[in-house]
Amino acid sequence: MRHAIQRSIKPSRRHDGLSWATRSLLLIGCLSFTVIAAAAETVPDEFGKRATWQVPAATTVRDQVLAWAKQRSLDEAGTLKVETLWPEPADKEAQEVASAELLERVATTIAAVDEDAARLVEQCRSIKPPLVMPEHELLVDDTRPEFERHNLRLYYGRWLAQNRLIDESLKQLDGLKPENVVDPATLLFYQSVCHHRLLDKDKCLPALAQLMENDSVIPRRYATVAKLMEADLKPLKTDSLDEVSRLMDDIQRRLDLARAGKKVRKQEDDVIAKLDKMIEELEKQQQQQQGGGGSAGGMNPSSPMQDSQAGGGTGPGDVDQKRTGSKSGWGNLPQKDRQEALQRISKDLPAHYREVIEEYFRKLANDGS
Repeated sequence: MRHAIQRSIKPSRRHDGLSWATRSLLLIGCLSFTVIAAAAETVPDEFGKRATWQVPAATTVRDQVLAWAKQRSLDEAGTLKVETLWPEPADKEAQEVASAELLERVATTIAAVDEDAARLVEQCRSIKPPLVMPEHELLVDDTRPEFERHNLRLYYGRWLAQNRLIDESLKQLDGLKPENVVDPATLLFYQSVCHHRLLDKDKCLPALAQLMENDSVIPRRYATVAKLMEADLKPLKTDSLDEVSRLMDDIQRRLDLARAGKKVRKQEDDVIAKLDKMIEELEKQQQQQQGGGGSAGGMNPSSPMQDSQAGGGTGPGDVDQKRTGSKSGWGNLPQKDRQEALQRISKDLPAHYREVIEEYFRKLANDGS
């Protein structure tokens, strides 16, 4: 190919109106265009892989809060509280505010002007959940602004998941989308946590993938745990011993939280059914192995031969000679010891075996000498 290029850029004897240098530049330009076009076909379009969600800036959230306050038609005192909690931020400050802090500030703002929200926020700041969970009707009240309901559901669902109340948490988080809340990373993370705890691969893995679309801006602990959850859940197989063990652990969690209802009983029945199925499969495998072992001409029996029965094996009966030692006199016992050994050996045998045994030891003695 090098020679072809050299021939193409070699000055021609014909006068075509173009100098040698001009033709060289044109050829280099064509080659460069070809290389760029080939690279464009092989290199993926990174700009086409943008994340499906973005972390909102503090200024954006502030505008949403002020719009919510206007929608609620707050009085002068309520408006003052909101403006105090959301002062005009500087550009540098707006970039440094974390999403989790924004969610906390939004919940605090709503609680400052609403008694029902204040009770919910107070509960979420407690260390331990109550035995009887209160009903927070404001979370399902359609007359309230969506900004308020969605962010309080996230705030409440996060607290429930942190206290191992997985089903209750998923009830609050299910249906929420990243664009509905001020902290989309926390939403996707705790949705993944709930689905992972319930062994729901079809929902957990997509949620993890969506969370990791912005792995460079989400909290490091979220990214680390997300990778661990993915590596843990991907190889999990249905009806495996690993799955049964996790289901039993989940049943124990529910019982510890005094959640012994119909769902727990159904889980217990499912675990028993899976164990029965595993035991049945193991028994079938054992029977197949035993059947295969006993069919090989009777030479690999599954049980020992009964006493005083002739074996079913066939063969000449020859055995290889074994080296029993090179010292002279091997097997030559004193007469007294010989008689005692013979009596012990032939003690439980019929009388006619005694002569055979004596002849055997005499032969050993003669071969050894």
